[in-house]
Amino acid sequence: MNESDVVRSLAALAQEVRLRVFRALVVAGKDGLTPGAISEQLGVASNTLSFHLKELTHAGLVSQERHGRNLVYRASYQTMNDLLAYLTENCCQGAPCLTEEAVSCNC
Repeated sequence: MNESDVVRSLAALAQEVRLRVFRALVVAGKDGLTPGAISEQLGVASNTLSFHLKELTHAGLVSQERHGRNLVYRASYQTMNDLLAYLTENCCQGAPCLTEEAVSCNC
């Protein structure tokens, strides 16, 4: 994942509704959700949801697939994992990271 992809993904997630939609799709797993189900679950108007799904799709965080007359949206786990890998690539200079609890311990 290159830096511009990371910025695009983080920008897409830096909005409350889009973050909620993405998290709902992560929870839904491989089955995904239809826009109607997302709208009902999150209480987001259909036209507003459409805009946010477009932004998440453009960022590569969400994919869509047509099933008959319905669209099904799914979280892109590969993009999510690539983003997390990019963000933590040089974590703790290659050493195992300590939890906050371990850092604050006077052991």
